[in-house]
Amino acid sequence: MTSVARHPARRRGLAGHIPSPGFETFGSIFGFIYTFLAGNVLLALANAPLVLCLALVADPVAAWPFFLALSVTVPPSLAGLFAAFKGLNDDGSAVKPVVSFLRGYRNAFRRSAPLGLAAVAVLLFLGVDLVIVRSMPAAAVLVPVIVVAAAVTVSVAVLAIAGVVLLPDAGFRSLLKASLYLCVQRWYLTLALLVLLGIIVSAALVQPVLGVALAPAPLLFVVWSNAAYAFHAALRTP
Repeated sequence: MTSVARHPARRRGLAGHIPSPGFETFGSIFGFIYTFLAGNVLLALANAPLVLCLALVADPVAAWPFFLALSVTVPPSLAGLFAAFKGLNDDGSAVKPVVSFLRGYRNAFRRSAPLGLAAVAVLLFLGVDLVIVRSMPAAAVLVPVIVVAAAVTVSVAVLAIAGVVLLPDAGFRSLLKASLYLCVQRWYLTLALLVLLGIIVSAALVQPVLGVALAPAPLLFVVWSNAAYAFHAALRTP
């Protein structure tokens, strides 16, 4: 007791080096969890026809053109989710994912909706070509080309949607060009994007309800973070 009492300053000094979680830490964790949960619900509501049909149809892969057509609602909702993620950084502790999602959905709709229509049209064209080409002698050469074209289409569309949220004042053509450039330059981020999107699609196909309720938002947050990093790095480059 005497030795302890003789060194109160030392005890306080040692205790001062032990990190203790504060309200900001817990608030930040809660903000992420709340945003992810709300984001999944809002995504499901914004794409209700797609989610409902996934739950009802036994073999969605066999009806891929139908489901691809239904996915035109995804790009505007993706813009809304990206806006909610952006709000995590901009709003600090005042996290309002529902408000941010709805505002982002509304503000980006005029550019993200046509982009979604164009991307779906290109993917439908490539999908039909893939079905036709598979039985041709040149399938070994043409199939990889079509697959790469489809991957680039998806990657550019997602990056462009992120660009619409990050740079709302930028021209749409400039965003498309920048997205294509970043898709090639940051190929490793593009590969990660495709893998994460593949996981989301696989989860939605295997278990539509749980897949949509749990998987999209956390994985799309990684996609958003990578896209934001790519755009910011490009803007910093002289």
